[in-house]
Formats: sequence, structure tokens, C-alpha cells
Amino acid sequence: MSLLRTSCIDRARNDVQDCLVIGAGINGAVSAAALAGKGAKVTVIDKGDFASCTSQESSNLAWGGIKYLENYEFPLVWGLCKSRNHLMDSYPRQVQEIRFFTSIAKGFRKPRFLIWLGALLYWFMGRCRTRPPRLLSVSRIRKEAPMVKTAGLAGGLEYSDCFFAENDARFTFSFIRRVLLKGGNAINYLELISAEWKTGFWDCAVRDQVSGEAFSIRAKTLVNAAGPFADRINTMLRIESPFKHIFSKGAHIIVPRITKTNHVLTFFASDGRLFFMIPMGRRTCIGTTDTRVDNETAEPTDDDVQFLLDNANALLQLEIPLTRESVIAKRCGVRPLVVKATSDVGNAEWTALSRKHEIDVHPERNLCSIYGGKLTDCINVGEEVAGIIESFGIAGFQSLEKWYGAPGIQKWNRFESEAAKYGFDEEQTARLWRCYGKEAFQCLEKIRFDSKMAEAVIGEITRAELHLIAEREMVVRMEDFMRRRTRLGLTEHKSTLRCAPGLPEAAQILFGQHAEAEIGRYFS
Repeated sequence: MSLLRTSCIDRARNDVQDCLVIGAGINGAVSAAALAGKGAKVTVIDKGDFASCTSQESSNLAWGGIKYLENYEFPLVWGLCKSRNHLMDSYPRQVQEIRFFTSIAKGFRKPRFLIWLGALLYWFMGRCRTRPPRLLSVSRIRKEAPMVKTAGLAGGLEYSDCFFAENDARFTFSFIRRVLLKGGNAINYLELISAEWKTGFWDCAVRDQVSGEAFSIRAKTLVNAAGPFADRINTMLRIESPFKHIFSKGAHIIVPRITKTNHVLTFFASDGRLFFMIPMGRRTCIGTTDTRVDNETAEPTDDDVQFLLDNANALLQLEIPLTRESVIAKRCGVRPLVVKATSDVGNAEWTALSRKHEIDVHPERNLCSIYGGKLTDCINVGEEVAGIIESFGIAGFQSLEKWYGAPGIQKWNRFESEAAKYGFDEEQTARLWRCYGKEAFQCLEKIRFDSKMAEAVIGEITRAELHLIAEREMVVRMEDFMRRRTRLGLTEHKSTLRCAPGLPEAAQILFGQHAEAEIGRYFS
């Protein structure tokens, strides 16, 4: 077991916490980071790995929600655009502008010119921070995007938004790292079993999913950031909320890179839903579906995969059509959408529901619950939760340095200069900085003492990174490493990873004597 994880458990069980955050997806991670950054004694726990549910299954887009304009949700779009711009400023190498290309079929429910006016409004609502939109004729599409089938098109549109240059789970972990660097505790595979409010504190029974041990954590306040599971947690806590969740399933498939362009190709699928083809290095991510489901977790069905393949083949001129054998990996997330607890949402209206978040506050029990939320709006969620917890009368809050954001330009310049000495090219250097922030300097320090640490062991992951991940990132399962600390599990076939020459060494560094068992578990 990771020494860091063990020390977090010891501190959490032996000290009364100012706040216990339940759930370590994006909402829980930013809440804990904001509280730790303001001087609170905080612990964040998750029954699975960090970002192992909804927060690892997004489209990797940090966007202002252009599609919400169709439902006239202008305040939501205004706020999301502001949040998107703030993320660009705060994480200039992780959150980057990308151009979107959209084709519009003849007879579509909205005229092409009206859609362009909507994109122009979206650009203005985004404070004109990105490149302006362009209205495209069919002839222009043929010239600039020859891979797009133009038969039956009225024209198209080009506009800008943002994406996460690594992935959603890695971005979420950057806030977990903040918690740890500020002296807080972050513990994965620790499940809340029960919790009782006693005058002045919560007495929470938890179980370690690794060791099987059960123990208690006492905390003055509680944040329910369990994402799709928030309703179940509130039922356990006997909390009546004015909100509830309904669930929308979004499925994606990862295939070999199918276009040369770095644009996100955006279409309206055969059933009228938005449909993306998103660059992912040497791969393309295709999605998403938007299907109502009743459970907090979901898997992509054969019908989901076929829908994505059929639409991709119908919309693009591919030399070799995509088949099920083209699929490298699948991802499927459940979006928790907020409605009033008394709402009876019919199948016909649920797709028009707002994607904004709500926070239910219970000051009489020092508890708040986060409903909904988007990656784009995460910093606002963290600030709101920290303000609520402070309002409960927790002493010692301070205005310390900003609790979010990438290290400053001077640190980046120094890292870039030092990385060049070890032969890292521009993209390798940027990737290390995106993934590890200031801790990327520790990779260079390891390489300084042993040049072999610079060698790639599995995929693009160097020996130095593997040691840093083993020491500082609480990898418990092989899936944690493949799917969330890296994106190898998305970009490579499992069969390719199973035969990778560096797999045994990577597993040995990460899991020691349990290496073979973890390899067997992952590939079973």
C-alpha cells in the first residue's frame, strides 16, 4: 500500500477534520482543494479511485455550452463562457482553444444563417476571447474539409471552444494534488458506510476497500459531492433535499485517427442530437449519445457503438469504413442532471433540462450537497462550497494564495529550460508540465541522478514518471494507472498493452510484490 495513502488514513482517523468531502470526482476534488487552500483541515474520500465515475467519462471539452442557446438558457451560457475563459487563463497548457467544424444538412430544424447568428452571439457571450466564427458554403467545406460528405448539405459553420489537452481524469487529479500539497488528506477506495450528526460534528463510519478495515472519521462539516450517488448518500444521512437527479448516459468510442485536421468535427446525428469527432493524439474520440437511464452507472451497449459507427461512416468519406474491429476503447458516463424533488420529468422533455449545478445547504447540520455540475464550471463550485463551509462558523479560514491554477510562467520557463538539457522535445516537455505541474521538477531530479529514468517504459510514460506516480499518486489498481493517471487505457488496445515489453517493469514499480496480481486483474 502507498505510504502516502497510509499517512492520509492515519491523519484522517486521528484528527477531527474541519470538513469531510464525500466523493472525489471533479466536484469533490475542487471542493477539497478550495478548502485546503483556505487553511481548513480537510479530507476527501471516494469509494473508488479519484475521478473514477462521471469525471473520467466526459468528452474532454471545456466549452461554454453553445447548444444551450437553442433552449434560450442565456444566463447559463454567459456563465459557462466566463468559466471557460477563466480556465484558459488559469491553465494555459491544459485548457486550450480548438476549432469546431459543424455541417448543416438541408431541411435542418434551424436555417444555416440563424445557426451562424447563434454562433456569433456565442462568440460575443464568450467576450470575443476566441477566434470569431465563420459561415461556410458547401464549396468551402469541400476545399477545407474534404473528408466531410457534402451531399445534402446546406453549408456549415466554424467556431471555437476549448478542450483538455490531457484528459478529464488527469485534470481532476490536479486538484487532488493541491489537497495533498496543502496538507490535506485524499483517500481513494474508502467507502462511507454510515454517518451520524452529533452536536457539533459528524461521526462517519468508513471501510477501506483495500485492507477491509473499518474505522471512524470525525468532521465538523460534511460535503456530499458524490455526483450521481448524491441522492443515495442523502438518503443514508436522512437528509431531505429540494433537488434530485435524473441521469443521461453519454457513450464514446475511441478509434484510430480518422482525419488529418485538428478540428473537432461536429455534426447533427441521424436523430438530431449533437455528435462529435474529437482529436485525441493519434486517435479520434467519437460521441456522444444522450440517452436517459435509471441507474448511476452505465455501459455502452452494442446499439450505442453501432449508432456511433453508422453516423461516422455516413458523415465522412473514409477510405476504409469504421467497423467494430476499429474500436480501440469505449467510454460511457452518466451525467447527473438536477431537477426539483417534486418534478415528474417525462421522456419528451428531459433533454431540454438545464445542465447548471445546484447546492443544497443544511446549516443546522453543517452539511451541503452538490447536484449536477460541469467540468467547465468547476472553479465556481469550489469557491461556492468553501464559502458555505466558512458560513457554518469553522474557524481559521484564511485568504491564502490562489487555490487553483497552473504554476506561473517563471516556473514554466525554468522547467522548459531544464527539460531541454535532458533531450525532451517541446511536446514531451508540455505533457510533463500538464500532467504533474511543479512535481514535474521531481522527474528531472530523478533523471539527473540516473539517465535511464528518462527512458519511456510503457507508451510515452518514462521511468521517472512511473516512480513519481508510485510515490505521489496513490495508484491502487492497474486500472487507476492505465485509465486515470494516464490515458493508455483509452488510446491503446488492451491486447497491445498486454504485450507491451515494459508492462512487467511498470507494474513492478507501481505495485511491487503485487505486480503480477494487478496485471492479472486488469487483463482478466
